[in-house]
Order: sequence, then structure tokens, then C-alpha cells
Amino acid sequence: MVLALILFALTYILLLVLPDYRYLIALCSAAVFILTGILPAQNALGAINWNVIMMLAGTMIVVQLFIESRMPARLSEWLLTVVPNVCWAVVALSLFAGFISAFVDNVATVLMVAPIGLSVAKQLNINPVPVIISIAVSSNLQGAATLVGDTTSILLGSYLNMNFNDFFYMLGKPGICLAVELGAVATVFVLLWLFRKEKQHVDTEVTTVVTDYVPSVLMVGTVVLLIAASMLKSKPELTNGYICMALALIGTVRACIKERSYSACIRMLKSVDFQTLLLLSGLFMVIEGITQAGVIDAIAQLFVKIAGTSVFGIYTLIVFTSVVLSAFIDNIPYVATMLPVVTGIASLMGVPPYLFAFGLLSGATLGGNLTPVGASANIAGIGILQKDGYEVSTRDFMRIGIPFTLVAVMVGYVTLWVIWG
Repeated sequence: MVLALILFALTYILLLVLPDYRYLIALCSAAVFILTGILPAQNALGAINWNVIMMLAGTMIVVQLFIESRMPARLSEWLLTVVPNVCWAVVALSLFAGFISAFVDNVATVLMVAPIGLSVAKQLNINPVPVIISIAVSSNLQGAATLVGDTTSILLGSYLNMNFNDFFYMLGKPGICLAVELGAVATVFVLLWLFRKEKQHVDTEVTTVVTDYVPSVLMVGTVVLLIAASMLKSKPELTNGYICMALALIGTVRACIKERSYSACIRMLKSVDFQTLLLLSGLFMVIEGITQAGVIDAIAQLFVKIAGTSVFGIYTLIVFTSVVLSAFIDNIPYVATMLPVVTGIASLMGVPPYLFAFGLLSGATLGGNLTPVGASANIAGIGILQKDGYEVSTRDFMRIGIPFTLVAVMVGYVTLWVIWG
């Protein structure tokens, strides 16, 4: 167990120090686990959750088609025609980004909505930095609301065998979605306060022309079919992955036929973030290795030792530890690592794992909003601003990120305890 723990710690340190090479580090670590015999070679491929990998790959392609259709830009423009002033425009764009991110990857959401926020800020001659930051932090928040909203949600759903509907209602109780949405409602008041001085009138028209409605159908179809599949009592293990990949294939083939070229196929393949898929594959194997070595059980016992036998104490420790750590490290490897830990803690205490797992997801998702580097969506938003010549200081980001995060975390923390505690 000592060797597995040392390898795991070294892996995590390298993931933090060398973020550009995370996928290589994860794969190399998995290889070491196999070569040392900690993870039997015959169990390596079986440790990878192929349903998660296929869901992510398929969704990435559908999102790319959706972006190319220009439907997100048109929806954003329409949204701005119904708000009275700049303050409410920022709130509307943030809520819109949050709604999209409940069904689409957070980074993709920022890439869809941030350009609209940038153009609105330029049109009204206001600083676009706080506008884009608000869009980014809102997209991070609601990624935890549904099974397909974020990679971490997919990891949670897969690990606990939760279907799409379980995020809304499971075991006779509201799922994690309610806590996330109540947190989102609370953050509206934070944004209204932060932008209380921006009362300029918004004057815009819907000018974007949607070039293709089929990607929108595919996007909606992904959600509808995942919901339908969740209602099946018995289904193949890779059902969700098959759905996402099939719709991605349909969209790609159609794009090739429409353009009469294979360039669309190449473009869709480039839209897939293979590094993230390889990173997750490597982490799945590493986590299986440390689980078999007994490391996960040891960490679970450490949490119990720190917080005692109090369910509330351990829940509180999980939530706020996740918030702090996710402010500085990527939440994907963190959640992938901690899911076996929190379920192990629940097993030791003889309680269902849902409270601890939901607390882990909410804390890890929201903690990324504390700093500019805490989440990929933040980095994407800042990149858009920098590309346009705007500098974003840590102070600029934290002025919005800290109050936004604290309010959302506390509301979600209390809601989850009331329902699941």
C-alpha cells in the first residue's frame, strides 16, 4: 500500500506542477501501476469507464456542430431584447450561460456566450471584464445540475449508477439539481448588487442568422434520449455512450454530405478533446490501482478520524475541503479521486453515499470560481478577454468570484443537508 500511496501522491503533484502534460502523466502513472503489479494488466482496460469516455466524445462533437450553426449567438441576442438595462443584461447572460451549461460542457458554454457579452459591452462602452467573468462563474455553477452538464457530473452519475432523472429526483427526494438551482437563484442577488450602478439602456436586435437547425435538434435529442434511456429498467451498460456517439456520427456524416467534403469529419475530430479523454482513462486505471492496494480505505478512515463519527461533521469537511482545493486544482482529477473516498467513508459509517457525494460535487464545482485558474471555463473566458486586448487581474476576478461562490456554496450546503442529512 505504501508504494501505491507514494506513486499516487507523485502523480497528483505532477498533475498540479505540469498542467500541460496531465494526460501523459496520468497514462505514465497507470503504466507504472501495471508494471509494478499493483494493478493487474488484465484489469487495466476494464478499469476505464467507457460509458463516460463515449458520452464526452459524442457530446463534444454535437456541441461543435451546435456552435457552428450560430444558434447560441441568436438565442443570446434574443435574450438581450427583453432586458431593461445593462445590469439585467449581465444577469440574463449569466443565467442563460448557466442554463446552457446544465446540458453542455462549461468551456463550450463560455465559448458560445462570452462573445455576445463582449460585443454588448463594446456597444455600450462598458468594461467587458466583469461581464465575461460573470458568464464564466455562472457556467461553472450549473454544470452540476444534470448528468450531462459537466465531466464531474458524468463521473458522479457513472460511479453511483445514477441516471438522468436521478439528478432531479431520486429515492423519493429532490436530487442535487434543486440545491444547484437554489444556489443559482441566490447568486442573482449577488450580481444585481455588483452591477447596481450599470443602468444604461440596452438597445439591440436579433441579427444573427442561423445557418442550420439540425445541430439544435441533435443537441435537444441528446438530452431527450438520455432522459428516455434513464427510464429503462434494464439496458446495456454503455447505453448513454452509444446515444451520444450515434448522434455525433449522424451530425458528422450529414455535415460531410452537406459540404461534399471530408473536411467536416476532420473538423469534428479536432473538436474532440482527446487529452481530456486520455487523462480520464489514465486516472480510472490509477484509481483502480490505489483502490485494490487499500489506499482509498485508508484515506476514508483518515477523514473519519478527523471529523469523528458525526455525519454532519464529515459532510461539512468534504464540502469545504473540496471548495478550497478546487480553487487551485482541476476538479476533474480531484472528483475522480475522491468519489471512491467519500463512498468508502459512507460505507464505514453505514450510511448511504449520496449526501457525501453530492457535497463533494457541489464543493468541487463551485470552488473553481474562487480563482482565475480554478476552472477551465474561467481560463477560457479570460483567454477571450486577453485575445481582445483586456487584462484580467486576480483582484478583478475575485471581486466577483468570492461573493458568488460563498453565496452559492452556503445555499447548496444547507439545502443538501436539509434534504439528504
